[in-house]
Amino acid sequence: MTLIEINPITRLEGHGNIKIFKDGNGKVEAAYLQIPELRAFERFCMDRQCELMPQLTSRICGVCPVPHHLASIKALDRVFDAPPTARAVAMRKLMHFGYMIEDHLLHFYFLGGPDLLLGPDCPPEKRNIVGIIEQYGKDVATEIMKHRRFGQDIIRMLGGKAIHPAFGIPGGVSNSLTEDQLDGVEEMARSCVEFAQFSLSLYKEKIMGDEFFSRAVVSDEYSLDCYNMGLVNKKNGPDYYDGDIRITDADGKEVVRFHPSEYLDHIGEAVERFSYMKFPFYKGIGWKGLVESKDNGIYRVGPLGRYNASNGYSTPLAQKEGKELERAFGRPCNMTLAYHWVRLTEVLNVSEELLDLVRNRKLMLDGGLRTPVGKITGHGVGCIEAARGTLIHDYEVDGNGLMKDVNLIVPTTHNAAAISLSIAKAAQREIDNGIEETDRMNRVEVALRAYDPCFGCATH
Repeated sequence: MTLIEINPITRLEGHGNIKIFKDGNGKVEAAYLQIPELRAFERFCMDRQCELMPQLTSRICGVCPVPHHLASIKALDRVFDAPPTARAVAMRKLMHFGYMIEDHLLHFYFLGGPDLLLGPDCPPEKRNIVGIIEQYGKDVATEIMKHRRFGQDIIRMLGGKAIHPAFGIPGGVSNSLTEDQLDGVEEMARSCVEFAQFSLSLYKEKIMGDEFFSRAVVSDEYSLDCYNMGLVNKKNGPDYYDGDIRITDADGKEVVRFHPSEYLDHIGEAVERFSYMKFPFYKGIGWKGLVESKDNGIYRVGPLGRYNASNGYSTPLAQKEGKELERAFGRPCNMTLAYHWVRLTEVLNVSEELLDLVRNRKLMLDGGLRTPVGKITGHGVGCIEAARGTLIHDYEVDGNGLMKDVNLIVPTTHNAAAISLSIAKAAQREIDNGIEETDRMNRVEVALRAYDPCFGCATH
């Protein structure tokens, strides 16, 4: 057996490597995404005051502190029996939408997108944001930076700072926006709608028009038949802040739908010896290891998982884009590289939702920001859609308000098995083409980066 190792893998958050094991017949026997860091956040949250959790868990990651902060707050709403007011929920959504916009743009233009916008064989030293600026020009680069800043400005206005905000409290929020600030956010949201449309046009022109990617995006090597998971509203549309968890199969049929508080009845977590990550699976099917099969409970989350688990987008421009995506790839779509198109469609969807939300001035300006806390219930589950996928925070709290048990399932952990299978299929393609030198196997990393993994979160 021959080992091919890609170490380190780049343009993602955290540290990791890829190990590919090839047998004597030139076939990939196994391929593993290996995360060497163990951070143990769950353990050192024990016996701390539960109200510290939103600030503690936001430190898991500097890229996605907002969803950790909000998922933690949602768990504490239940721990303290304090349903948030309508205005508080609106403010939380405002922050969340700002985060979704800036994070998706970060991935498309800085992390995974350069593979597509510059080509997978572009020299590594150019295959990054610097190469994007050189090829697409200063004006495009300025718009990229401006619209990422818009998302960060919204977070900063509510939470005091763009990274690790201090904002949510049990039953509500600690801050709101003035009417003048809302006017500014409305202008930002309108501009983000336009930039999302520009980014989608760029994707279709430069990527779907590219000979390699137009074939690769629909090829077997970059496809994966598995289950899909995401939060949905009552009409089975995507819900980024709340809703039920819905799992569908590779043919688009609903398998199960449940409230996030019931996740332990439906989601198990397998352990494999080669990684500190766990491997979640749908319990109704079971865990059969890293095997692509309808009889294996592996599922995907994130933009593509949400697209497949839902019936359509909630806003007119995104719905129109979704129909075009459906004509190109069908629904469900099991093409891994389609993650990028769906991700940009979510930028459009979230920007439209942000615009609709901020225009509702009565909701934004009237009403309380907090429900008084009640008695400690002892248990709370908070769930939200991070940019990378479904995020679950589960807390057990004693009568003194101290943390006694913590379970976090983050998007990259949900995707752990799907990522390994996608790596294996892409690696087989490269080996069949006679490519085994690690510095030439970037197309394996292309499959990995499509998921927008966050390793610091995954080995919490």
